[in-house]
Amino acid sequence: MKIHLQENEAGYKIFLYIFYACAVIMASITVFGIYAMFEEWSTKGTYVMGEVLVKTEFPSSHFAKLTTWLFFSTIVGWYCVTRIGWKKTTGLPSWRLSLVQLMLVGFSSICLYETIYNFLILNAQITAGIIGGKVPDIDSLTIAYPDPNRPWNLIFATKMFLAGFIISSHALYLSTRPRKQQHEHDA
Repeated sequence: MKIHLQENEAGYKIFLYIFYACAVIMASITVFGIYAMFEEWSTKGTYVMGEVLVKTEFPSSHFAKLTTWLFFSTIVGWYCVTRIGWKKTTGLPSWRLSLVQLMLVGFSSICLYETIYNFLILNAQITAGIIGGKVPDIDSLTIAYPDPNRPWNLIFATKMFLAGFIISSHALYLSTRPRKQQHEHDA
């Protein structure tokens, strides 16, 4: 497999078009989520972050939920960016790369912690519901943190922090690989 693609190669164009499709999916879901959040805020005076994305199935009922589409398009879009945007990083000074790597270590550790935390809370709420004699609606489980007036849906939080962990860890991995200069690839 060729690691670095050039703009004139067919593979480059495929990754570029898939990235654009992922960007449209991410933007559409984000706009829909923000709109639904403002609607809920204006009618109820409160909202649950990400709940509308967890409960909305697309393109038909019993198909993928919007959180799954968002998770999928984020990961695939990131991979496409790494395949088509490699030239932007070849001339990065070492002090900037070091700062980026430190930032990525921080992001990765925070996202890993949040993923584990949200997953454990989700698991505990499911278990507590089952022990109580009824299986809870998993899509409606929330955590009132950091603000009780604006809780987070646990499925949404877990998927988004998992995506953040995967992306920041992959970026850290890519930033520590041996680097060649652009002119070495063009030859």
